[in-house]
Amino acid sequence: MTNEEDRSADLTAYAPRRFPPVETIGGQMVTLEPIVDESRFTELWDAFSKDREGRIWDWLAGGPFADFESFSRYGREAYLAAGHRFYAFVPRESGRAEGVAALFRADLGNGVIELGHICLAPSLQRTVAASEGFFLLMELVLGSLGYRRLEWKCNDGNQGSKRAAARLGFTYEGLFRQHMIVKGHNRDTAWFSLLDSEWPAQRKAFQAWLSPDNLDADGRQVRSLRDFGPSR
Repeated sequence: MTNEEDRSADLTAYAPRRFPPVETIGGQMVTLEPIVDESRFTELWDAFSKDREGRIWDWLAGGPFADFESFSRYGREAYLAAGHRFYAFVPRESGRAEGVAALFRADLGNGVIELGHICLAPSLQRTVAASEGFFLLMELVLGSLGYRRLEWKCNDGNQGSKRAAARLGFTYEGLFRQHMIVKGHNRDTAWFSLLDSEWPAQRKAFQAWLSPDNLDADGRQVRSLRDFGPSR
């Protein structure tokens, strides 16, 4: 069935989706733990603090932070916020939290949710563990929970986030001009999406990309995700 046929299908029997439950998601290289308390805050602070220039906070509404107390206050407000399911990325190699991402802005009746609030410590950036973590979240939303649409939004100036969205298989949909004010500056927001009808082919590409056969001696992917399938 084509994407056009999927979108014209009769959805009168479509049932509202569930909000992501409080369940740990285990992968080969990383475990995603729902953040329900402050137990991982110290590990996150230690990992984030390795970015001495605080660049990981450039495109986020919070940070950088002067000390652990101010970070903890932010964590309580952001990571434990109602309507958000934040996950700590815990690489199996270290056993410590080294990044976060969230599922939020859920429209359960229409089967739509957003993936964002991504903050990865330097130790996690450009790693197989991080790649697998995104795959696990995408599979949760579009596979296990049966959502119709997964959204990715970012500041239009955040070239790294836009490249990541395209690399992971999201389709660029357009620009929301003067969408927000963040840290005293205008934010034009770039919108991307991935649909349930697109996920089976993208899942297959991810599985080949993350296969041990595609890793070099340093644990990096030999071939890009685009080499394996429909990533756009």
